[in-house]
Amino acid sequence: MKKRALLSVSDKQGLTDFARRLNELGYELVSTGGTKRTIEEAGIPVLSISEVTDFPEIMDGRVKTLHPSVHGGLLAKRSNKEHMEQLDELDIQTIDLVAVNLYPFKETIAKQGVTEAEAIENVDIGGPTMLRAAAKSFEDVAVVVDPSDYGTVIEGLNEGELSYEERRRLAAKVFRHTANYDAVIAGYFSDLTEEAYPETYTVTYEKVQSLRYGENPHQSAAFYKKAAVEGTSLAEAEQLNGKELSYNNIQDANAALEVVLEFNEPAAVAVKHMNPCGVGVGGNLYDAYVKAYEGDPVSIFGGIVALNREVDKETAAKLKEIFLEIIIAPTFSQEALDILTKKKNLRLLKVDMKKSDRPSHKLTTVNGGLLVQDTDEGSLDQVDLEVATERAPSQQEMEDLKLGWKVVKHVKSNAIIVAKGDRTLGVGAGQMNRVGAAKIALEQAGEKAEGSILASDAFFPMPDTVETAAAAGVTAIIQPGGSKRDQDSIDACNKHGISMVFTKMRHFKH
Repeated sequence: MKKRALLSVSDKQGLTDFARRLNELGYELVSTGGTKRTIEEAGIPVLSISEVTDFPEIMDGRVKTLHPSVHGGLLAKRSNKEHMEQLDELDIQTIDLVAVNLYPFKETIAKQGVTEAEAIENVDIGGPTMLRAAAKSFEDVAVVVDPSDYGTVIEGLNEGELSYEERRRLAAKVFRHTANYDAVIAGYFSDLTEEAYPETYTVTYEKVQSLRYGENPHQSAAFYKKAAVEGTSLAEAEQLNGKELSYNNIQDANAALEVVLEFNEPAAVAVKHMNPCGVGVGGNLYDAYVKAYEGDPVSIFGGIVALNREVDKETAAKLKEIFLEIIIAPTFSQEALDILTKKKNLRLLKVDMKKSDRPSHKLTTVNGGLLVQDTDEGSLDQVDLEVATERAPSQQEMEDLKLGWKVVKHVKSNAIIVAKGDRTLGVGAGQMNRVGAAKIALEQAGEKAEGSILASDAFFPMPDTVETAAAAGVTAIIQPGGSKRDQDSIDACNKHGISMVFTKMRHFKH
């Protein structure tokens, strides 16, 4: 009896060549719907699924492969005498190879304006069922879900049979694929029902690339992206130049991207080791980058720069003056590319920054567990600022306070930002106490701190930070407020003529 292969695919890539090779190897082909038509049009003999089941496809194709003649042929253990006798009694033929890929659910829900009804129609039922049945029976059934495996399968069959190890590898791929498929569907329906934190939290990611190593050379690593990417994402960046991204590159680039997305006006952000080291805004991109560079011309060396406008010739020439690992921008002019690509190792990433939606959740792993929280979307647009001191900030101070607040949100806690004139001057990040973070930021700002503002990610539990800021020449402070000792800080500000603004919102970042 001929061996039988069942082919039913949404992705027709490589289908006709695969079907032809299977036919040449003596397989009887069985297929459904559009897959069958494609095979027939290529002049390859193929049976319809109805000829196997002796039952028509019904309900617009919703029911066609859910039949004992299909699943009996897949799930029967060839080594089990009783199973094989039952197949003979019921006139069911074994199925030896299955090639199935699924309705394009992920692609469907990614379309603008897709309806719930359209999404539901693209939930595949028969496909995953056949794949799981075939994968469960991998000792006897070869199962292929990825067209890129067609060549390997044909090569193995040409040599006689696929090895046990190869069948098991293909089965493992199937179970990963169906788990990914189900996770996307579960996520879609959880969103519809607005269940932010359901009883089980299922996420799925797809591999983008293997990485040379992780944070350190002794750690292995890979880069994955969400099956349904939300908003502006480094996972969908187009690399225009430079060597392969590393684990640390990706971490730093993402940090830079998150900061630059805070700004609508032309902005430049320099990042080193996950913290911004220089941020500037201006009337044009060149002006913004110069301000970011001057904010910390030492730390920017070997860093990552993110820009929110097209990189032009003038800005490119300035960027080229120092060693940078990565430049991120929505676009690069041809003149800019001509300048920057002369540095063969400089990575240039083109990222779509117009996507308004943002990831709804932030995930953090702990040993044996996962922390899930809303993404920090807090901004000054959502709060009524309170001037807590006798003196209110000037218009320029308020602009600088707003800039400092946007930046401090992305700095590791305890965090302090010193800024003036549309640029950061000093960053104090990841310190165990707030006054220590302030001293670092103010020391970095140096004499430029005279007339500057200071932004803090959380409240002051005592007035020591105010005293330190006053000694350096800071004239305005923005902080959440809410400490039992707020009045002590307010009194210290009033003593030194400093204006203080409360946001009533904090930005811890651990």
